[in-house]
Amino acid sequence: MSAPSWDLSIAYLNLSDPKIDQDIESIEAAISDLNSAQSYAIETLQNALCLLQKSSVTLATISSYAGCRSAVDAQDPEAKNLAVRMDALGAKLAQSFSPYQDKIINLDAPQFVSLLSGNQQTGELHSFQFQLEQQRSLKSQRLSVKEEQLLSAMNVDGRNAWGRLYNNLTGTLEVTLNLADGTQETIGLASAASLLYGADQQRREPAWKAIKAVMKTHQQSIAAILNALAGSRLSEYEKRSHTQKVDFLDPSLHNSRIEKQTLEALMQVAYDNRHVGQKAGLLMAKMFKTPTLDPWDELAAMPAVEGEVASQYSFDEAIIIIRDAFAGIDEEMGEFVDMMVANKLIDAAPQNNKRLGAFCSKFADTRTPLVFMTWGGSMSDLITLAHELGHAFHNWVMKELPVAQSSYPMTLAETASIFAENVVRDALMEKAKSDHDKRLMLWEEAQSALALIINIPVRFEFEKAFYKQRSEGEFTPEQLSELMDKTWTDWYGDCSKQSNEMFWASKLHFSISSVSFYNYPYLFGYLFSIGVYAQREKKGASFYKDYKALLLDTGRMSAEQLVEKHLGMDIRQPEFWQQSLDSVNEQLEQFALLVE
Repeated sequence: MSAPSWDLSIAYLNLSDPKIDQDIESIEAAISDLNSAQSYAIETLQNALCLLQKSSVTLATISSYAGCRSAVDAQDPEAKNLAVRMDALGAKLAQSFSPYQDKIINLDAPQFVSLLSGNQQTGELHSFQFQLEQQRSLKSQRLSVKEEQLLSAMNVDGRNAWGRLYNNLTGTLEVTLNLADGTQETIGLASAASLLYGADQQRREPAWKAIKAVMKTHQQSIAAILNALAGSRLSEYEKRSHTQKVDFLDPSLHNSRIEKQTLEALMQVAYDNRHVGQKAGLLMAKMFKTPTLDPWDELAAMPAVEGEVASQYSFDEAIIIIRDAFAGIDEEMGEFVDMMVANKLIDAAPQNNKRLGAFCSKFADTRTPLVFMTWGGSMSDLITLAHELGHAFHNWVMKELPVAQSSYPMTLAETASIFAENVVRDALMEKAKSDHDKRLMLWEEAQSALALIINIPVRFEFEKAFYKQRSEGEFTPEQLSELMDKTWTDWYGDCSKQSNEMFWASKLHFSISSVSFYNYPYLFGYLFSIGVYAQREKKGASFYKDYKALLLDTGRMSAEQLVEKHLGMDIRQPEFWQQSLDSVNEQLEQFALLVE
């Protein structure tokens, strides 16, 4: 088959499905019930907690449906309107629960124990313990109930609207490729971005330059988005600093469930080992026969050698490769891939109005995972598909857990996805019959090393520097480009002589309204996953059982607790991260021999 499109009917038949309105009415009824409380006794808090969870699951399902429809067609007005409607309804739900949340956060220890014991109607509520303890840890940052409600209401048409603007803008943009033969080609932005991952050397550089040019054209709008998002967050953090100062990294650390010491150790080891990522870039450049790596080649498929043709894959071929690789860990993982394909839970068909990037989502009510990407046929597309199916498998493993224990942070979310990449690469390496095949696999290793040891830290250091200075005033597009250029040069060093100074505009992660610092968790997940994957050979037949147990704990532990329990190591110390980087360096040494 060709690259497939979703069948989302497991949730709703279409955007006019009456069930959507029925589900919205049930959420509105819950909001009304929450608003009618006469007291906040323990039993009332218990009932409210369960009502919130039930309504949140329904709301998340509708939101996912709207988001999936918008992702496929960024110009679909009905899908966009539904997404906005759910955003507003979610804010109302949060506001209605705010008084209860305030009471729960301020319960003393015996009262909290009583809350978790539940009542005859709710049953015991110990599955909520970790989630609520996380909220209670932010007691010193809590605003008054009225202020929390106001903030939630204003974010709908404030911060969240800026994020929607970026998605709407980039989803409708077209770019013009100026080809070497003097002709021009106009395509959608997502299709142009897909070319950067492929083997089409004639169109790849024009595509990169066309993306950069269109971002330059819209730089004022995108700079306004970044300034508004950062300014809004910084204002909120200032208001929350009434008891102790809230640093702009604190919310990200809390959401990532890691300590500051862990992040500092991670980034310092990355900086001290940036030569490893730079080595990867220079080896890739050698394959392209260029002295340094051109930015349009950074994501590309490995170039052909001595008349060989760079590998291209149909979607069917990619699925078979991934399915077999997953089954090599355990047949259950292979069957999971079959289920995703059979139920049409993957959308990979190229379309002009598709949004950029790839993601995994889910329908919360049925715990059904969904994968989104734009298929281009390259090895990078194959690895991206494996990555997103890794996320999907993580969700699938957790489907039997209580809902309150199934939400994991982005740092740990990347565990299963990057693990899946490693599984697929290793499976292909085992089948490699020639130096070309081995180079192909190690090319993907080198590409990951460059992306995660260099490009991800560039994003983090850029965003950190931006937030440090943003409190002094808005950045102009020129200042944003200058900061990106400086950060890029510092990390890429001699492996790339041309920076991508418009990266702040073209990378959608900087314009996500719901979360800041959507970057370092990828580096965390990359190096952590290498550490987890190293256990495969050590544990043998028992590995899969232990791996699933680790995934199950990701929704009910901090990252430090998880690693201590399952790996017996301390991620606050640089030694943990260094061992993974040493493993990456060994892979690059193998690649260097084959390149030579």
